[in-house]
Amino acid sequence: MNITKANGTAEYALIENLKKRAGETDEKIVEIVTSIINSVKEQGDEAVREYTARFDGGVPKKMIITKDELQSYLDDVDENFKSALINAKNNIFDFHSRQAQQSWMTTQENGVIMGQRVRGLKRVGIYVPGGTAAYPSSVLMNAIPAKIAGVEEIIMVTPPSKDGSANPDIMAAAAVAGVDKVFLVGGAQAVAALAYGTEKIPKVDKIVGPGNIFVATAKKLLYGVVDIDMVAGPSEILIVADKSAKSKFLAADLMSQAEHDKLASAILLTTSMDIAKATSKEIDRQLKYLERQEIIESSLDNFGEIIVCENLEQAIAFANELAPEHLEMCVEEPLKYIGMLDNAGSVFLGNFSPEPLGDYYAGPNHVLPTSGTARFFSPLSVDSFIKKSSFIYYTENELRKASDDIIKLADTEGLTAHANSIKVRFE
Repeated sequence: MNITKANGTAEYALIENLKKRAGETDEKIVEIVTSIINSVKEQGDEAVREYTARFDGGVPKKMIITKDELQSYLDDVDENFKSALINAKNNIFDFHSRQAQQSWMTTQENGVIMGQRVRGLKRVGIYVPGGTAAYPSSVLMNAIPAKIAGVEEIIMVTPPSKDGSANPDIMAAAAVAGVDKVFLVGGAQAVAALAYGTEKIPKVDKIVGPGNIFVATAKKLLYGVVDIDMVAGPSEILIVADKSAKSKFLAADLMSQAEHDKLASAILLTTSMDIAKATSKEIDRQLKYLERQEIIESSLDNFGEIIVCENLEQAIAFANELAPEHLEMCVEEPLKYIGMLDNAGSVFLGNFSPEPLGDYYAGPNHVLPTSGTARFFSPLSVDSFIKKSSFIYYTENELRKASDDIIKLADTEGLTAHANSIKVRFE
């Protein structure tokens, strides 16, 4: 990896390079996805079957898997995998259950009553990739917060295997997470079916979950017809390290994200040139033993960097500017810096809290804002699956007291019908 000394200019040029990854979607892809969306909207299941046959090589004989049938997959998977799923589920549930909000109401002495009602969405769709990018952990991370929020029904869509079967590991995760029904369909056609509904696939209120460029584009185009979690960009990791860090750990953690995608970024900020050089050597050594070597090399060559900073304050200022998806603090007394880390999707503190711990097991969600959007977006949470409405009750006497102020405000805005709505009650 390239090693750069921070000088107030060179390191910030890296941010501009990273921004290029999040460019506009190719017009041809938008055109293709728009055509798919329109076909599904107009022709429903017929269009879904046509695109499934075209893109997945055939339509599965059994496209729908019920909640009861999911249990059989859980019974058939490797026992150690099953145990790991359940342990991860318990951690994720424990963390997210603390996010649950309650409805509330306040009653004042003058008789005025106000409050807020919080409830889960009626139906949510979860997209889960298939093929080589099949991630059971994503099922847990998307479905469990929805369950805690009180979502009535969780519908999962996932592409069938080439032989038309379902991925057993994905189905097992769906059983553990409490998914209600699975449809073996993927791509933009699955997203469109969830957004508009077909005879077989029910319409949902929100679509969450990762997917390829066609899936991401479909979600983006259908936002407004249906809610979505976010339009995710390439994965990112930023590590801040001082001289106490272990170069072996740093190298491994950088490559754990670089293996996702050739567009993924992996950056190390360190106050030690010795650590910088040792980490670079460790990457070369460990890379030889990793399966996704070509992807990792491309990612690190184009979007990886080791930057040597004068002090931790300089490194943290850069981290806040970059607003990474994952931020590791491999420093002495990492807890000391929590209050300074303003912009990050998820923060990992200390040498024994590596990013994969969050991806799979610890409890916080791994669906995180990317491409600098951690400046204003939050991770997926129970809040992502609720809606709120307020309510107001005023007595006649209290409305009379407030009437002059309301009428004045309405008249100032030129909305005389608003003012009249108050006036007619006291004429």
